[in-house]
Amino acid sequence: MIECEELVKIYKTADIEAVALQGLDLTVEDGELMVIIGNSGSGKSTLLNMLGGLDRPTAGRLFVDGIDLLKLNSSQMVKYKRDTVGFVWQNNARNLIPYLTALENVELPMLLSRRIKNKRSRAEGLLDTVGMSNRKNSRLSQLSGGEQQRVAIAIALANNPRLLLADEPTGAVDSKTAAHILDVFRELNRKMGLTIVIVTHDRQLTSKVDRVVAIRDGKTSSEILRKKSYTEELAEIAAGVVTSTTGDSHEELAVIDRSGRVQIPREYLETMGLKNRNKIRIEMENGRVIMCLPEDIVSD
Repeated sequence: MIECEELVKIYKTADIEAVALQGLDLTVEDGELMVIIGNSGSGKSTLLNMLGGLDRPTAGRLFVDGIDLLKLNSSQMVKYKRDTVGFVWQNNARNLIPYLTALENVELPMLLSRRIKNKRSRAEGLLDTVGMSNRKNSRLSQLSGGEQQRVAIAIALANNPRLLLADEPTGAVDSKTAAHILDVFRELNRKMGLTIVIVTHDRQLTSKVDRVVAIRDGKTSSEILRKKSYTEELAEIAAGVVTSTTGDSHEELAVIDRSGRVQIPREYLETMGLKNRNKIRIEMENGRVIMCLPEDIVSD
């Protein structure tokens, strides 16, 4: 569904040039539910904006559902945003129009599509899918934060997208509500086969998905993968089988980019005393790659 290769994004002003992405590689399969994590400024929101057609890469390759986003003109990009991708924002003021009801909010984007018939019944069906059919006549001020976010998800699904993007969808709610919102995403992924990419700071969400990609300094630095799928673990719990603890259920793997580079975790470098040094010895020993401090470095 998504293929990013050597993706670069540079923001320029009159005096400043900021590099948000520095050759990022990423592949997301059709029908996958995955999470992207990273600190502020790591480039994760920049990536999401480019996947959503809200921004364009400076260099590299970016394909979504077989569409080369770097080659789209303005009208083609509008069609892509309208037909292929749905977006859920953290700030509900960007998701919902306050003077419309939940039902009217979901119907609104359908007015831009000639493909969708029976818009009212489809909007009601989407609200039922996210568990909000009983609040369809409520306005923004009458809904809780979690309810607003579920309506926002229904809006993002209005034009039947192939890809759903969510930028910090649980950032403004408590942990219990966040778990409910993630359950909605999981159900959409399971029942509709929808590809979903979620950007978040919330590490608790990573325990409920099978794949997490960590971005640092504009590149993919590691992937956190489940040893068993979340669905398999739930089935084992239901059957009374003792499963592994949360700490043992995932494995974090470093990502090797196309040039053979690996990002070493900052805490590892500090432990080795490399915080202010930039040279290290790499050796092969019994099929393992060993990193160690050089015995002697001749300064320039």
